Amino acid sequence: MKQTLSINRTSTALHTGRGANHSAKRSDKVFFVINALFLGLLAVLIIYPLYFIIIAAISDPDAVLAGRVVLYPVNITWDGFKKVLERQDIWTGYRNTIIYTVETVALSLLVTIPAGWALSRKQLPGRKFWMVFFIIPMFFGGGLIPFYNVMSRLHLINSAGAIVLPAILSVWNLFMTKTFFESSIPEGLLEAARIDGAGKFRTFLVIVVPLSKAIIAVMALYYAVGQWNSYFNAMIFLQDEKMYPLQLVLKEILIASESTVGGSGETILQQYRLANQLKYVSVIISSIPVLCLYPFVQKYFAQGVMIGSLKD
Repeated sequence: MKQTLSINRTSTALHTGRGANHSAKRSDKVFFVINALFLGLLAVLIIYPLYFIIIAAISDPDAVLAGRVVLYPVNITWDGFKKVLERQDIWTGYRNTIIYTVETVALSLLVTIPAGWALSRKQLPGRKFWMVFFIIPMFFGGGLIPFYNVMSRLHLINSAGAIVLPAILSVWNLFMTKTFFESSIPEGLLEAARIDGAGKFRTFLVIVVPLSKAIIAVMALYYAVGQWNSYFNAMIFLQDEKMYPLQLVLKEILIASESTVGGSGETILQQYRLANQLKYVSVIISSIPVLCLYPFVQKYFAQGVMIGSLKD
């Protein structure tokens, strides 16, 4: 009798376990389906605007304005690209932006990486003071007029320094770098280096920097994208058009193409069609270098962002 009851209980438990596992698997499938649908919808919302920019840039402007360009290009034309690339100031802007971006990235890494490492060390003298020192300008700025006065006093107006120097340090990037070092560099490794006789500078250059490829790649990408897309400082501080970066050149082209002063009705319509086409073309032209840069740092990007953003 007791054996029969034991067998029945065991059988009931097995059936209950199988039922629970089956229910869990079914709930997992429902979750994965809902998750896939949500991520698919999110991907469409992100990818379609980029796709539309591409097909609108190579479509007939009249078709774009009429709303006939939705899923594929209509009456493909490359006139917009020809008009933009035939301009000498576009290539000058490209050259200037490349120079500004390379200089900014190089100087930014020279400043951000050592500064982040220093702030990550608990034995840094006045560490709390330096943290507050960097946090305050992160939330409060002096305003445009004091900023302009400072640049003027430093004789940086209408010079590359006015574009590069204000961009070489981002406090947010600095704190990401600090958190990366705190989370990813083992103290035991640093202690072993000290026992072997390595000084602070040698430890940083020989041990820390080679282990920090992920955050270096992420910082290079952040600073490069930030400088590549920047135009406000150039608009404020540069007076010579030959020094304009690409973004400011494209802005000037769009403003000129949208100007309708003194034009007839047909001329206004042509200018509007041209401005609408140039708008999409300029987005593509200005984005291509950044899109080409991303694959080279992709393998470091997720690791550097996650480790640099969170601390265990």
